[in-house]
Amino acid sequence: MSRENVIKRRLQEGSNITPMWSQSGSPTIVEAAVFAGWECILIDNEHGFAGLETTINLIRAVESAGGQAALRVPWNDPVYLKRILDIGVQTLMIPMIANEEQAEAAVAACKYPTRGWRGNAHAVVRASGYGADPDYGRKANDELLLIAQIEQREALNNIEGIAAVDGIDMLFIGPNDLAGSMGKFEDLGNREVHRAIEEAEKRILASGKLLGGFPLPGRSDPEMEERGYRFVARHCDIWLFRNAASEAAANLS
Repeated sequence: MSRENVIKRRLQEGSNITPMWSQSGSPTIVEAAVFAGWECILIDNEHGFAGLETTINLIRAVESAGGQAALRVPWNDPVYLKRILDIGVQTLMIPMIANEEQAEAAVAACKYPTRGWRGNAHAVVRASGYGADPDYGRKANDELLLIAQIEQREALNNIEGIAAVDGIDMLFIGPNDLAGSMGKFEDLGNREVHRAIEEAEKRILASGKLLGGFPLPGRSDPEMEERGYRFVARHCDIWLFRNAASEAAANLS
């Protein structure tokens, strides 16, 4: 039952991925979203409500509906990373990666030896089908897609170093926290913030690594694609529901 990382393969083939954030922690919502046409669900364990046990059920719901699950962890924590990997997540986003050392630590925590030091329990964990896949340990490193979030002023000075880390596949620009770290909290229209993001985009693309991000206000998906973005996470389940609920409420008699 060897399982390839479909998200990674599609990116390697030149496709773009547009995931829907899952903040709600609702397996019903993510399952319905896949049936509605969202092929990739990005489960948020940083700002979302789901703990580990709920996360397993979110992944099951996404996969049973035919979708692909990616996941943002709360922090660059090797203990949490290990448990998420054992659940079976193959595409991981790690917030607040500010320098090469932090990127190296993330890769080391997620990769089996000799590339890293991820603990080996694959004979009994969900990632291997509870041992049904005897080749899991040999293939897991290659199937992993690691996304480093660039969202601090310090990270802007270290893009080339982060991108050079073997095992980091994508650099994902987070404009909200980046603006805050520049003293421009909630000022996404600021020209200095725009210049910093534009410069970061160019340097990430020049590194050869994939570029992902959350769009600035007013930037359409086609514009993001023109700028070289391959993984654009714009929509969130709670926003989509709130907007639909607001529209319905406004039409109540």
